Amino acid sequence: MTAAVHQISGNLTIETVAQLLERGLDFAEKKSLVVDLEQVLTVDSAAVSLLLVWVRQAQSNGSDLSFINIPENLLSLANLYGVAEMLPLQSIHSDPNLLRE
Repeated sequence: MTAAVHQISGNLTIETVAQLLERGLDFAEKKSLVVDLEQVLTVDSAAVSLLLVWVRQAQSNGSDLSFINIPENLLSLANLYGVAEMLPLQSIHSDPNLLRE
């Protein structure tokens, strides 16, 4: 199955995540979605919450969701809060099943 890749860029902070939550991820058309976080600049604890909300939304929709290129500071926060194992992380290099949007 080919996964669509959704690129996130800029800051994932308390000031920006509400807008991303409102916009949401398009699970309706895709059964497999990859969120690429390579272009994320700044994060805070709200970023961790956002990713967990997206995971729950994907699960309730029956969609596969994974994250690639997760910034080290975001991974550190997820580890600090004890939720890193709840984030579906995917290997980033040369996956032929990724389709960039």
